[in-house]
Amino acid sequence: MARDEASAVDEKTWPNVIGDARTVADALPDLLVEASHVANSMIAGWHGRRRAGPGESFWQFRPFHMGEPAKRIDWRRSARDDHLYVREREWEAAHTVWLWADLSKSMVFQSKLSPVSKRDRSLVLMLALADMLAHTGERIGLPGVTRPFSDRKAAERLADAITHLGAPKSLPDPSGIQRFSDVVLIADLLDPLPEISQWISRVASTGARGHLVQVLDPIEETFPFDGRVEFLDPEHGMRLTAGRAEKWREAYQQKLTAHCEELQQLARRAGWTFVVHHTDRAASEPLLVLHSALSGGGTTFQNGGL
Repeated sequence: MARDEASAVDEKTWPNVIGDARTVADALPDLLVEASHVANSMIAGWHGRRRAGPGESFWQFRPFHMGEPAKRIDWRRSARDDHLYVREREWEAAHTVWLWADLSKSMVFQSKLSPVSKRDRSLVLMLALADMLAHTGERIGLPGVTRPFSDRKAAERLADAITHLGAPKSLPDPSGIQRFSDVVLIADLLDPLPEISQWISRVASTGARGHLVQVLDPIEETFPFDGRVEFLDPEHGMRLTAGRAEKWREAYQQKLTAHCEELQQLARRAGWTFVVHHTDRAASEPLLVLHSALSGGGTTFQNGGL
């Protein structure tokens, strides 16, 4: 992240990096509305895992078919009219989707090339995904924060839990994650690779499936800085000044590309999915990829231009 004294970065966006942006609690009402709009625009084509099968919960009544065992007839429902009906139960899979959006300080960044910050886009993706999963009856949870739950108002419950979080963490606590679950991590994934690799290994060892969504501001790839530029580390407050930033462009882009390629390899080795999303693109794009992955569409790798 950088502040360019020659104004290559919009000065209006720079205060966001040093903590003057709206707090998460202040931003959440608007982000919930946006997430709902995104979810509603996609939900017609969203197919979850709920269907008839072995279980305890009532699913639906359907007409009785000749040849079926008579003991399956629901006589109370059938007594209401001249047809015979069977009470079907919902297929209950031991399945939970754990969702996590990185809310650390680096995610507050927003350049003039993007209409939203990385943090706000990550929250919209997580809340929209929660809304869509809740619509199909999935269980949802914040790892290390909430127990899994099934609720049509899952997005609101997650938003409420987020407002009570302490110091934000890039990577969630994986201790409660179990087999047969899915874990969706939405973050810029610019943490040191050994830390990310260790976290992936811990989650993968539980038998859960993982899905990584790397959220980047477009300026973080293009590095369009020239002249004297001051770079700021929002996590630790460190500053670094470049006299001629354009001379750093090639080396920076090579290092970022190598980092992202290693992330993709880590995901591939674990059998996880990986997608890069840029904040100047539509929020629906990574959700479509996640839909395919969560529906059993196999291992997915989508690179957003690196």
